[in-house]
Amino acid sequence: MSERGERISKRSADDGSPPSLEISGLAYAYPDGHQALYGVDLTVGRDERVAVLGPNGAGKTTLVLQLNGVLKPGAGVVRVAGLEVAKPHLQEIRRRVGVVFQDPDDQLFMPTVRDDVAFGPANLGVRGAELDARVAGALAQVGMAAYADRPPHHLSFGQRRRVAVATVLAMQPEILVLDEPTSNLDPASRRELSEVLLDLDITILMVTHDLPYALELCPRSVVLSGGVIVADGPTRRILCDDALMRAHRLELPFGFDPGPGGYASRLTGERAD
Repeated sequence: MSERGERISKRSADDGSPPSLEISGLAYAYPDGHQALYGVDLTVGRDERVAVLGPNGAGKTTLVLQLNGVLKPGAGVVRVAGLEVAKPHLQEIRRRVGVVFQDPDDQLFMPTVRDDVAFGPANLGVRGAELDARVAGALAQVGMAAYADRPPHHLSFGQRRRVAVATVLAMQPEILVLDEPTSNLDPASRRELSEVLLDLDITILMVTHDLPYALELCPRSVVLSGGVIVADGPTRRILCDDALMRAHRLELPFGFDPGPGGYASRLTGERAD
């Protein structure tokens, strides 16, 4: 475990609560025999923001599907806030792990924005004033309160992405999992989403190929490659490791310098670790 991971685990232990996510020895092979994960160990502390980086085929999607029980581990254990991801706990696990898909239209299917955001908690039996408060609160968090009565298909793609985040926040999850959150977003929508995410008081696990976005939002990153975690540490340090980046097919955009004094440093106001 990295030094940062050790500090996160210690912090959770100090206040008597388990980390938001604990993965130990996680392995998984698909029915056709393809081994996607070979023994993943990962601890994510409460309110931590962690990016999951890696090339296509690294196992990132398989890892995400383990978090809410869509896939069952071939070996190892996954725990969310101390609760094992297993059949007896799946309803509660799926409330605790909120996944925002790459395409928001996969999550928006009701006549109005309000109905979409209410759908999840209503299915858990939330009714009346509590349901109204959850919907209003989630929409306010993503800056979409004024659009509650609009049909989702009348919104821009960036607005639909934020409403998809609200559908998850209304469930009051332990972890917000984002799958390629900047996919198909224009620069303004990308910025608006980052402002929303930075204001959230929640654990975030972000799967992304957008390395500048990882640097902007996530102090910590892990690199998943070939079904194992090959690096875990401060995002800037990982992005500045040229040998690591080349070995695992990670490439920064042309002209983007994550190092000290570079353009990325001036944008984020951070110093190199």
